[in-house]
Amino acid sequence: MPLDHLGKLSIDEQLRLLQECEKKGVHLSDMLNSRQLTYDNLRYVETREDQEAPIARTIEEVEAMPACVPAVSFFSGCGGLDIGFGLAGFLNIAAIELNPIFCDTLRLNDPKKTVIGPPGYSGDISNRDELHGILTKLLGRGKFGGVFHGGPPCQPFSVASNQRFSKDGDKFKRTGFDDAQKGGLLFDFIWFVKEFQPLAFLIENVAGIEQMDDKGAVKSALGDLASAGYTISPPVLANSAFYGVPQKRVRWLTLGTRLSKGIELPVPNAFPYPCQSVFKRPLGKAPNHETRAHSAESVSRYMALPFGGRDKLGRVDRLDPLLPSKTVIAGGTQGGGRSHLHPNSPRTLSARECARLQTFPDSYVFMGSTARQFTQVGNAVPPLMGYQFALSLKAGLSR
Repeated sequence: MPLDHLGKLSIDEQLRLLQECEKKGVHLSDMLNSRQLTYDNLRYVETREDQEAPIARTIEEVEAMPACVPAVSFFSGCGGLDIGFGLAGFLNIAAIELNPIFCDTLRLNDPKKTVIGPPGYSGDISNRDELHGILTKLLGRGKFGGVFHGGPPCQPFSVASNQRFSKDGDKFKRTGFDDAQKGGLLFDFIWFVKEFQPLAFLIENVAGIEQMDDKGAVKSALGDLASAGYTISPPVLANSAFYGVPQKRVRWLTLGTRLSKGIELPVPNAFPYPCQSVFKRPLGKAPNHETRAHSAESVSRYMALPFGGRDKLGRVDRLDPLLPSKTVIAGGTQGGGRSHLHPNSPRTLSARECARLQTFPDSYVFMGSTARQFTQVGNAVPPLMGYQFALSLKAGLSR
């Protein structure tokens, strides 16, 4: 089939192909393969000529500073904050994580770092005594001259993880601090801060943590840290799109230090970064780029969407390349979640494309099934955002 200068089929050819799939009962992926085509050769009805937009800096362009301050990450996930802190001049000596697949990702990408979690040790932060013993062997006794950072699991406070459930249903999970399994992990982290007294700490979570704190639990816990000698920076809600990340992602962050002066937080950019440049960069042989085999019926719906439009049946959104991406979520290819639609091809994004929106380097490999790759990427703190806050933290410690 003839392709245009963008490598796309014409709308008429595409419609004929989709109709042929339905008429013959052939899956679209098989039809495309038989004609040496891919989903990226398909197009939307609404397109626009390329318009120039500010180019987001990739994490590969950031020159790492010499590592001189030790750091330990809690609730490490796949390592988003670790990457940001590493670039800012922190030495990531240990990562604490409970999920076995996430631990595999951490070990693969940073073999020199101690990963406390399956299969060697338990990464269960709520098991305070066991983890305290492990950290004492690693860090020694007395005040730790480095940094603790981490983001306790956000599901109990997250709007995104609960918006598809009725508040009266059994599956509604936005239970906040009352969540029996995860609601108290923030206070476990704070307990470890008070026990080891690191020079500084950073805590991040979703914006919903403030909405769920109707009893003032977070304010009280931070007050305990202030009483323990920490100067606490007031919590802020930071949108990653104003911190070098081509994605809208609002995070709640607070920092503290044993120094007398507080940390000056990074100043957000005056404008957000659009996601256009992410999709202009060739993927080549980048890992974790498995795309979903959509049916002809699904593509027929997707191709009619305008920029920013939503497919109500699949509940997926077409990205607008001139705007920041919508928040990358912990989706998957075999149920259990979803990713957004590519702005130029009527298909959902791969885990690698989502990782680029999160500013992970292409060399960073995510372990596990495709669905679990999405989970790791969607749960992560964008490394470049973490880098901005880590730089401010390091500058404050150097004063």
